[in-house]
Amino acid sequence: MQEDPAARNKWEVFLLYPGIHALLCHRLAHALHKRGFYFIARALSQLVRLITGIEIHPGAKIGRGLFIDHGMGVVIGETTEIGDDVTIYHGVTLGGTGKLKGKRHPTLGNRVVVGAGAKVLGAICIGDGAKIGANAVVLSDLPAGSTAVSTKAKIIIKDC
Repeated sequence: MQEDPAARNKWEVFLLYPGIHALLCHRLAHALHKRGFYFIARALSQLVRLITGIEIHPGAKIGRGLFIDHGMGVVIGETTEIGDDVTIYHGVTLGGTGKLKGKRHPTLGNRVVVGAGAKVLGAICIGDGAKIGANAVVLSDLPAGSTAVSTKAKIIIKDC
């Protein structure tokens, strides 16, 4: 509750915040996934996506204190690892960059903040206390305490 100044009480957060609903269901789906009930875990995560607009793969490892603010459009991939006390805003993708097997999604340290619309892609590491600005596209490791911003597009092939 301390993360959201609009939250009036714990009941409001528990009953009305889709981020809480998605995380509670993810805990169950993750437990099922770890025990080999892959289909049931995946079905639960897809049902939660339909209800909340937040897609968390049941294989993702999430620490304590994750706060998903607003949440609509958040995607957290299968091999993502998220540390403690992380904040993620709406429209964030923690995704892969291809169809490789194995570790292909980002690892976020503790106390990381990921701004609205940011895309953090690939098997990269985001250090403790790092901040990622709104709509930033991050494709390489970020050191602890750093801030990453910008979405400036770069033309790589000119077709004329």
